[in-house]
Amino acid sequence: MNEEHAQAAADIAEVEAANTAFYEALERGDHEELSDRWLPGEDLTVSCVHPGWPVLTGRGEVLRSYALIMANTEYIQFFLTDVNIAMTGDTALVTCTENILSGGPAEEGNALGPLVGQLVVATNVFRRTADGWKLWSHHGSPVLTESDEDDDEESPS
Repeated sequence: MNEEHAQAAADIAEVEAANTAFYEALERGDHEELSDRWLPGEDLTVSCVHPGWPVLTGRGEVLRSYALIMANTEYIQFFLTDVNIAMTGDTALVTCTENILSGGPAEEGNALGPLVGQLVVATNVFRRTADGWKLWSHHGSPVLTESDEDDDEESPS
């Protein structure tokens, strides 16, 4: 049982490293590295849901969405909190909160546009491959702020 526990701990550490590497590639705008983080081919169709977007399926469509995000985002940084990893066999489920700080191009000149903070809850599903853990699915949902909820839940007069 001790050897089995050690292997499970090693698997969890590898999945956490793969999850971190995915976000780091996105922060750097490294599309090639980001592409390498996803399952290759179409054996298991990958999927992705960005906050407010429809479901994207297939490697080409998913990777094009990241190219579009990278092209329109001058700066992005992720601070991951509440990271939890669950595993069964060759599949790992990572849930986390993405505390995102991002900025687009400024209206004029080369300066960075205004920075915007956003909270997104994410679920990342990884599969074990011969080349390590690869993303099978990413789903991000925005977290409503208190002011958003207040607007929706106005009390009657």
